[in-house]
Amino acid sequence: MAKEKILIVEDEEDILELIRYNLAKEGYQIDGVMSGEAALRQIKRNTYNLLVLDLMLPGVDGLDVCKMLKRDPSTAEIPVIILTAKGEEADIVVGLELGADDYITKPFSPRILIARIKAVLRRRQPQEHEHPAVITVRDLQIDVVRYKVSVEGKPIQLTTTEFGILLFLAKRPGWVFTRYQIVDAVKGEEYIVTDRAVDVQIAGLRKKLGPLSDYIETVRGVGYRFKDEPYEQT
Repeated sequence: MAKEKILIVEDEEDILELIRYNLAKEGYQIDGVMSGEAALRQIKRNTYNLLVLDLMLPGVDGLDVCKMLKRDPSTAEIPVIILTAKGEEADIVVGLELGADDYITKPFSPRILIARIKAVLRRRQPQEHEHPAVITVRDLQIDVVRYKVSVEGKPIQLTTTEFGILLFLAKRPGWVFTRYQIVDAVKGEEYIVTDRAVDVQIAGLRKKLGPLSDYIETVRGVGYRFKDEPYEQT
């Protein structure tokens, strides 16, 4: 069976070809473009399972590409891995705030990039041994397999990372987790992230939960926990 289709957006041809070569060896179907405008055109014409996106692009930059994709319901669910030389904490925070699923800085290891891609794609797919399940906590419903969340009966749109954090915490009500425990559970131990970046994800998640935002509680000096409410799983 053919593997997932990935679009690489990178304006340095040698880096683009390096990524293309390594991902093609893994069996992925690869398209590559060298500008933000070309990426947007390509995504309109094709269906992709994941986007590897540089930030410093000619014309429309990578942040604007990410922003446009996440605002459009038809493309909002495409996972985005940012791959860039911009490695300052502020850059990482902005990328995650816009809905990127991962952030890798250059220079990078192709093996780590492949591992991160596999991790993101794996989180998008239900495991074969799992049965469809919905976790219900009063007015909050989390569809584990379909990656859908509703608040008071109304659907809300979460990024892959936001969904992973919510599911991880909701399955363990009352348990307190540090930021790095949350990262390890949702992203894997190789994911490098700052305390601030985790806080940004939590803030975005609370905003989307609206009237149920207090379900995620801050434990000062430690981390976060889900309100100690019993849940039902069906």
